[in-house]
Amino acid sequence: MVIAFPRRKVKGKKLSTILSRQRLKVLGVSGVVMSVASLMALMTKPTHQSSMQILVSSKLSEKVRSSQSVEGTESKFTDPNFEIVDYTAQQKLMLSSKLLQKVVNLLRSEYPDLTVEQIKGKNGEQSPLVITPLEQQTVDNKVISQVFEVSFKDDDPVKAQKVLQTLQKVYQQHNIEQQQQSLSRGLSFINERLPKVKDKMIQAEKNLEQFRKKHHLLDPQVQGKILLDSLADVKKQLRTTRAQLGDLQARYDNLKQKLSSSPENALVSFRLSQSDLYQTLLQEIQKTNLSLAQERLRYTDDSPAVQKLIQQRRTQVALLQEEIERAREDKAVQTISETLFKEFKEKPWSTEVSSTTSTGKLQLVTGQVAEIDLKLMEELIQVQSAVLGLRANEKSLADSEAQILTELTKYPSLIAEYNRLLPEVETNRKTLEQLMAVQQSLGLMMAQGGLDFQVLEEPQPGISLGSTQLFILLAGVLLGPMFGVTTALMSEMSNNTISSPEELQKLTNLRLLGTVPELSLLSMKQGFFRLPLHRLTRGFSSQAIFDEKQLNVYSLLPSHETLDMAYQNIQISQSSVAHKSLMFTSATSGEGKSTLALGLAVSAARMHQRVLLIDANLRQPNLHKILGLTNDWGLSLLLVEETNSSVQEYIQPIHPSIDVLTAGPTPEDTVKLLSSARMKELLTFFEQTYDVVLIDTSSILNTVDARIMASVCNGIVMLGRIDRVTYNEMVQATEILRNLNLIGVIANGTNRV
Repeated sequence: MVIAFPRRKVKGKKLSTILSRQRLKVLGVSGVVMSVASLMALMTKPTHQSSMQILVSSKLSEKVRSSQSVEGTESKFTDPNFEIVDYTAQQKLMLSSKLLQKVVNLLRSEYPDLTVEQIKGKNGEQSPLVITPLEQQTVDNKVISQVFEVSFKDDDPVKAQKVLQTLQKVYQQHNIEQQQQSLSRGLSFINERLPKVKDKMIQAEKNLEQFRKKHHLLDPQVQGKILLDSLADVKKQLRTTRAQLGDLQARYDNLKQKLSSSPENALVSFRLSQSDLYQTLLQEIQKTNLSLAQERLRYTDDSPAVQKLIQQRRTQVALLQEEIERAREDKAVQTISETLFKEFKEKPWSTEVSSTTSTGKLQLVTGQVAEIDLKLMEELIQVQSAVLGLRANEKSLADSEAQILTELTKYPSLIAEYNRLLPEVETNRKTLEQLMAVQQSLGLMMAQGGLDFQVLEEPQPGISLGSTQLFILLAGVLLGPMFGVTTALMSEMSNNTISSPEELQKLTNLRLLGTVPELSLLSMKQGFFRLPLHRLTRGFSSQAIFDEKQLNVYSLLPSHETLDMAYQNIQISQSSVAHKSLMFTSATSGEGKSTLALGLAVSAARMHQRVLLIDANLRQPNLHKILGLTNDWGLSLLLVEETNSSVQEYIQPIHPSIDVLTAGPTPEDTVKLLSSARMKELLTFFEQTYDVVLIDTSSILNTVDARIMASVCNGIVMLGRIDRVTYNEMVQATEILRNLNLIGVIANGTNRV
């Protein structure tokens, strides 16, 4: 049955896609058309015109440009009423009859009939001599250089060239005379301005020096930043200290409340509160803590000043211990006190209370014997000492913060004044340097003649300027791409092959399982399967140990991600039947079924699945050629066997997870073998033994073999080669497999690798 499919329409496709695919035709046709147009333009007779480009500028203008600052700031020394060269007047002078008469006089010997009117043109007529300004460079809105294009038209190309050459000599001589006066004015202006700028620079430097001496500063911006960093650090320390102080104060109040609740503990606290020496020592410890905190802001703990204050605090703590001992009467209390103050001496700044401090009993002077919680007393003293230290540190940090804030209030005005003085010095110094450089340059230029007249483009013999040439070239440029695009569109309309995966999916109305690049047989052999290619003997099992180098099959496959994606799409396809056996076929031969089956086998192995790859193309087997395996035994012989006891002898492993069953010798009746019950029995056995069975078959349109295999497999995957399979072929193949378990289609050859 042949199903006719209508020819594609270009309007249904993107023009950019068509042009990209047919780019060689577009470029070829366009090149031919434009070449023909260029040849026709060269064959036409041109008119003649000679031209030259001259740069008119003074050497003073060059020094003006070189004296500009790196940042692009223009020189500030020029007089606003001073013009280096008046180029508008210069252009008019170049066309004046006075200068043109000199040209006529110089050429009279060669062209005796030449007149000024022939060069300049008569009134009301177009002048053969045209002077056009091309490019200007300005400084302070003043033109300091000008490029002129001078052209002359004549029937004789040599005559046009000689007129311009003579005109060039006349211009050079006249410009030398014209700009001598301008150079003299410029040098006079520089000499007048130089002393004033020098005095301003000296005064600006004195003002900056007085500012630095008065405020003892080199750069207030840098020093202000240092103060801001110090202020941020002090504020951070102050927040930390206050947080710690709040915690210790709450702890101190809690301990004090606990001690007050016991009459015995209250008695000891009362004795200490009534001791003048005890209160004095506490105040001295607080002063020492304050001094120590201030010194630690300036020095490290290894500093002699800090070590002296630490030793002083330890002495005061020892005196405080002796005073507390007087409030005790028995030896047990004294022992606990010694333990407490030993901890104070070793960790004078610790805010933690040792969990191993023992509790004892204290006998009151009044004769009452009771147990006193000495641990609470020790904690109270320790917390009180820590609170005193933190308060001293807080006061020192607060004083430092206030001092820095006071200093910072002065800096805005200092920075503003500094920013006003420093640019003034730099500006005057730079201006002075520029003036001195220009003064020297102008003096040298006056001694050398003072002017610079450069010919950028020398006059050449007259060239053709015919408008016909330009028109032909323009027509070739426009018509060339148009003819190229038209040819590409006509070629596309006459082409009946599928050109994109989108067309393939739309045509078959099947799920697009993936797009795979074209893999040549050479790349498959050399880069893809780097396997032990020795001939395998019967009985070789997939469980054997490979003695050769580690097999890394899939990592060497170009664009292997596309194969992984295609295999995963097959696995997750919506079907109630598990795809244990998958058949790969195509409409015609040569579309890459074997290559695709190999790639998907590697993808399955990478996903930890045991794979059996069967070459069911008994008429034209191909897998054993790609893999370098023997085809002396295979599927055709196994189908003749009546039992499965010797199945393993026909299987050849190429990877620990991949086994291959080649086609074997070509039988006389392939249809009889493939349609036998033995084929179904073998396929069922393989599905139970392996995780997945991949079957490479013949094309669906050429033989009936693929149709027979399609009826016994769980799933069928159609392969379509882009730019090879036609619309009609793909439609016929799809219709044949439509009622079977057709999972989807894979586009092969989507690009060239």
